[in-house]
Amino acid sequence: MLILLLCVLGLPLLGGLGAVFTGDSLREWYQTLQKPPGVPPNAVFGPVWSVLYLMMGLSLARVILRARPGRDKRVALGAFAIQLVLNLAWTPVFFGAHQIFAGLAIIVCLWFGILLTIRLFFPLDRPAAWLLFPYAVWVGYATYLNAGYWWLNR
Repeated sequence: MLILLLCVLGLPLLGGLGAVFTGDSLREWYQTLQKPPGVPPNAVFGPVWSVLYLMMGLSLARVILRARPGRDKRVALGAFAIQLVLNLAWTPVFFGAHQIFAGLAIIVCLWFGILLTIRLFFPLDRPAAWLLFPYAVWVGYATYLNAGYWWLNR
């Protein structure tokens, strides 16, 4: 039960740290950028990411608690950790450092990392893998947005 609580509460808290980098940048720098088609209102991002981090936490907890110990579980958890580091790195690079192209490089790697994690979770716990699909779709959309911002603001 403790692992479930740590995963389900810990991941949204980690994700929320990105707000430190978005506050002033969102109001100042971000507003000056030319926006690609399909950018949702800023108010959409917080709730969507909150749900996605919750689903990521559930997915992680399922693999930790249900997958048999061994190499496959270690590799899958390692892939999860790598994609999480990439996820957490994107916000300070894009919003904090205003590095749109570096953000694009990170988010492309993140998207592939999520797909790899899904692939590695699938044989260990199918529901855990499926819980990551909305995350992959959202990051794919965010990759399009990041690419659009880069292209329009070169």
